[in-house]
Amino acid sequence: MAIAIVLLTTATVIVVGLLAAAGAGKLARMDGATYPAALTRAATTFAAVITFAATVTAALAALLA
Repeated sequence: MAIAIVLLTTATVIVVGLLAAAGAGKLARMDGATYPAALTRAATTFAAVITFAATVTAALAALLA
């Protein structure tokens, strides 16, 4: 059961990260950015979502330990 929860949470975080990255890329293109600049913004957003999830996980693990 715990493995299923971990896998579901991981999949959810990745999907949210991809959606945020797609939105950031789209907004960058609408703002007139070039494709490389939009891709850079999207990648930065995806990395920020993954980093935030890792930070929250570490904080929760420290609280529960």
